Amino acid sequence: MQQSTGAATSSAADSGMGATDLVSRCGGDGGGGGGNSCSGGSSDPAAINTTISSKQADAREPQEEQVAIHYLASFHELCVVTALLPLVTLFTCFVTAYVFQYDDVHETHCRVYNIIPSISAITGVSPQRYFWRFSIALHIGPRIPIAFVYKNYYRSQLRRISPAQVPQTSLLITLILVLNCIEIASLGGVTYISNRENYPVHERIFITFMVCSLCYMLATIKLNSILNAGQALSEKQLLSIKWKKILFAVSILSTVGLLVFFAKHRFYCHDLAFSWFAFFEYLIAIANMLFHFTIIWDFPSQFMMIVQGPRENLAQYLSNRPKLD
Repeated sequence: MQQSTGAATSSAADSGMGATDLVSRCGGDGGGGGGNSCSGGSSDPAAINTTISSKQADAREPQEEQVAIHYLASFHELCVVTALLPLVTLFTCFVTAYVFQYDDVHETHCRVYNIIPSISAITGVSPQRYFWRFSIALHIGPRIPIAFVYKNYYRSQLRRISPAQVPQTSLLITLILVLNCIEIASLGGVTYISNRENYPVHERIFITFMVCSLCYMLATIKLNSILNAGQALSEKQLLSIKWKKILFAVSILSTVGLLVFFAKHRFYCHDLAFSWFAFFEYLIAIANMLFHFTIIWDFPSQFMMIVQGPRENLAQYLSNRPKLD
């Protein structure tokens, strides 16, 4: 053990002397008239350490993550499916309930003659209620992000108007978003809380849906008139605005008829009063669905995608892509 220790000590001392001699020779030769006998670059130890450190840092630096697209879908097709889903489901529920469950869907508290069942009646019996609820669940999912897409779409057009109009128009855009979200929530409420299970709550949620739906339509038409004033619009934009106005007028007239015949049915139990009430209820529902269906003209060629990458790269990638008003 003592011999091994001594050998290690002697070896370390020799190694230290060798290193000292090398430094002294390099320093001595470098100081003597410009010749440097040490090969391999600069004789400055600090420069050597800096070079080594920079190479180690470069080796540790990870490669820059590229932008990767994991999902790309046509926003136009998504909106078409979302808008048509409840319309097709409603028609299916009406036909099947009318044919196979006629007595169940025509039953009212007045016990009077009736030929048209209400939406609550045809979607409140089994198995139509499960089909309707499943359809609305699929419908509501995309409606929420679509509401925020519309908000950003409208905000991107604020540059068209004068700066004095921007604050009030921004508030109107926020109001449209809130009304749209309340309408979506109310649609879920009237779907999952049927009139057979809890009529008072169902009735209040239905009223909320009606009010928010009409206010949303009116606010959207008003906003489009502000943003598009003096602008050259495409054929699809003109179609969208035209049908929004027509469907809003249909909704207003149908709401008036619905209220009149609801009062006749509720307080006077007139024959066919409930059928007329149900008829106007269908008109309101279809007008509402078609009003949201005009999104196919507002976003005719957009895409929805899920991308991965650093936020800086994504911002640069999206900023370099062409933008469509």
